[in-house]
Amino acid sequence: MALRRLGRKKASGVINNIDMTSLIDLTFLLLITFIITMPAIEQGISVKLPQGKADALPVKKSNVVTLDAEGRAYLNNREITLEDLERTLGNLAAEDPDVAVLVRGDERLEYGKVVQVMKILYKVRITRMALVTQSD
Repeated sequence: MALRRLGRKKASGVINNIDMTSLIDLTFLLLITFIITMPAIEQGISVKLPQGKADALPVKKSNVVTLDAEGRAYLNNREITLEDLERTLGNLAAEDPDVAVLVRGDERLEYGKVVQVMKILYKVRITRMALVTQSD
């Protein structure tokens, strides 16, 4: 007599579907954790900027790059395009590796314009650079 087991099927090893409920719960739990902790992390960075006056740097000959409120560039009070500025500063750096450049930017000027000039200075390898600010 052959005995059959009732209610048992042969395991084929193939899973037709995956229960995603626990993975979705875990995802939302992590998302909520990050949403709650991120503002606390950002607020935890407290920086007190230094105050005071900087000493004047000894400079042989100062080359001044000025940027007005409209974004026009001037080198030593002479209007110049950014392409010509790069070429001229490259020539100055080739003649004197210790050349110093002062960058004056109008406070109404977009910050990106000053960054463009700083990139030019970096590109032509001028390392002695200072941003000119108004003293208190």
